[in-house]
Amino acid sequence: MMAPAPPETPSSGMGGMKHMGGGGMMMHMTFFWGKRVQILFTGWPGDQGIGMYLLSLLCVLLVAALVELLSGVSRRVARPNASSMSMGLSLTVLHALRIGLAYLVMLAVMSFNVGVLIAAIVGHALGFLFTGSGFFKWSRPTVDPAGGDAFPSTKA
Repeated sequence: MMAPAPPETPSSGMGGMKHMGGGGMMMHMTFFWGKRVQILFTGWPGDQGIGMYLLSLLCVLLVAALVELLSGVSRRVARPNASSMSMGLSLTVLHALRIGLAYLVMLAVMSFNVGVLIAAIVGHALGFLFTGSGFFKWSRPTVDPAGGDAFPSTKA
């Protein structure tokens, strides 16, 4: 059993941050508000102002929405009776792309910035609203009245 970490002293001034060694980089270990953050890449957006911070939040939002879009596309492309090699390969590529982007969103959220977390949640919600919720006509699954299947019938 590990001993608990000693409490931070007021003189340490690290307030929820850990020193990562050598390069003098500090990393937050608790959620925080603020525009001075690094997301995915060193120095991005960093301390380049509110405009770059908002642009980075928009990028996180768009990537999160793209994850949901790819999820909806893979549901529409998949057919229950299709067993062709090209269908399997295309679904595999879509899946790999979707998971890779989802990991990037996860890593962005691990910056522990509350704005980034909110941008990721809103992006996933908007992506689902537009592609998977059925709220819009184009996002509704096609239902086969004969079988109640969520996919168009491929029977001859």
